[in-house]
Amino acid sequence: MERFAPYRHGRPKLLVVDDQSLNIRVLHQLFRDECDVHMATSGEQALNVCQELLPDLILLDVMMEGLDGYQVCQRLKEIPATRDIPVIFVTGKSDEDDEAKGFELGAVDYISKPFNPVVVRARVRTHLTLKLQNDYLHALAMLDGLTGIPNRRAFDEHLAVAWAQACRDGRPLSLLMIDVDHFKKYNDHYGHLQGDQCLQQVAQALASVLHRPYDLLARFGGEEFAGLLPDTDESGALQLAQRMQAAIAELELEHAASDVSDRLTLSIGLATMRPTPLGSADQHLSYADEQLYRAKHEGRNRICAHFYDE
Repeated sequence: MERFAPYRHGRPKLLVVDDQSLNIRVLHQLFRDECDVHMATSGEQALNVCQELLPDLILLDVMMEGLDGYQVCQRLKEIPATRDIPVIFVTGKSDEDDEAKGFELGAVDYISKPFNPVVVRARVRTHLTLKLQNDYLHALAMLDGLTGIPNRRAFDEHLAVAWAQACRDGRPLSLLMIDVDHFKKYNDHYGHLQGDQCLQQVAQALASVLHRPYDLLARFGGEEFAGLLPDTDESGALQLAQRMQAAIAELELEHAASDVSDRLTLSIGLATMRPTPLGSADQHLSYADEQLYRAKHEGRNRICAHFYDE
């Protein structure tokens, strides 16, 4: 079998879902040399594995006890983190209505049992290649062109996923809204080219403070940045915000036009809450924005924080 193109995260991850162990063994044997093959033997298990693993492709049996393949596919498409994972149905049913139902639910292909290994390989290869291309284009669309960090669109997508996860786990979620103090005056004084260079330095300094893979710093717009800190209480988020201010202070960027200091400074608004289905991610973000407004109103170059109960 010809090798797949390299994935940015290693070999492609393939999830095989079937309640018949023989079918799983056959498909595992077929793809183990080219993919990291993971297995689930029920619909419920498949949903749990998908949210943890985030596979690149799912081979999903239709006829299973409990949740069948159609129900699993429908659930996957309802979850932001898994809705874009391509699903290929593998089934002994060959009725056109069944195929149509699968495509309506969002499947990308339909393979009938008993399957031809050559056909299965070709179709899996095609959809993994398409997934890689889509991932690459999606990654480009999620980056800010000036600073190279995630953009507002990326932040919104990650916030939706983090909010849903925090609701399920009952864990705290903290958001930061970060503003470069008097940046318009900086641009007016030093020029837009140096202003762009300033934002690039600020973005890299702020990003260097984040060490967990699921934390996110994004350029929110203009001179504003946003931080997403899953499973982080107010104390932990406050410490991180303080390290961000320290990182900017270490840059010692001159700001002769500032009313706050002769060096570049930040104002940061911090909001922490334990999300519930009764609340919303947008409301949480507005709370962080309220704290940023408070920090600016109270004189800038400071952090204002609050814990909000739903």
